[in-house]
Amino acid sequence: MALFGRKFGRRTIALFWCGVVVIVTGVLIYLELIPVLYVLATLSLVVLLLIVAFADLEKVGRDVVDGA
Repeated sequence: MALFGRKFGRRTIALFWCGVVVIVTGVLIYLELIPVLYVLATLSLVVLLLIVAFADLEKVGRDVVDGA
C-alpha cells in the first residue's frame, strides 16, 4: 500500500516507457505483425516532428547551456 502514494522520478518513468515500447515491439515482431510496426513507427515520427515544430525554442536561455 505504500507504493500508491510514492512519487516516481522522471528517469524512472522514462525507463518504464522504454520498457513498455521494447516489450510491445518484441511481441509485434514475434507475432510477425510488421505492417503494424510500420504504422506505429510512422505515427511516432509524426508526433516527434509535431513536438519539435511547436517547441518554443526562442525562450530557451543561453545561461542554462553556459552553466553546465
